[in-house]
Amino acid sequence: MKKAGIIIAALLCAGLVCGGFYLVKQRTDTHSGENAQLTKVQKIIMKDLENSYPKTPRSVVKLYNQIITAYYENEYTEEEFEQLTVQARLLMDDALLENNPTDQYRQAVKSEVANYKNRSRTIRQTDVCDTNEVQYLTDKSNGDQLAYVTASYFVQENEEFDKTYQKYVLRQDSEGRWKILNYYQIKGDSSEQDEE
Repeated sequence: MKKAGIIIAALLCAGLVCGGFYLVKQRTDTHSGENAQLTKVQKIIMKDLENSYPKTPRSVVKLYNQIITAYYENEYTEEEFEQLTVQARLLMDDALLENNPTDQYRQAVKSEVANYKNRSRTIRQTDVCDTNEVQYLTDKSNGDQLAYVTASYFVQENEEFDKTYQKYVLRQDSEGRWKILNYYQIKGDSSEQDEE
């Protein structure tokens, strides 16, 4: 009698474990299916930057590059475009925001996207420097923490390819978040810089 009780209890436990795994698998598959349906733009828009802001200067630039490449894909509604610009502006320092009011920034992006389209120009790939290549400095005049991140852009125009480099300057805000303060084009990987 005891053996039968133990066998029944073991079978019930095994059934509960298997049922639990099945439910978890179903829930994961459902979630994966929902995310697979989202476009690249929708995935960017859905990022909660208020509660899950990128932790490093490099990750801020990587997200900003995702937004930039999404702008040029032209597969979004006007509302999604506006939400993309909101996400991009959340990555910017107050000083940069002040110099680029919302409407002015949106118009500049629209003009640049139209220019790329007219020239049959596309960004094929973006890359951000390695973590050990990020330069950290303290501004001696005010004590601000700054980070310098280099990004590269592989661009195709008709049948020709070009690679450009930009240096991003990020400043840490009062909450410890790295925000884009400025950026400018540089020559190659060198430290020689040409401000645009």
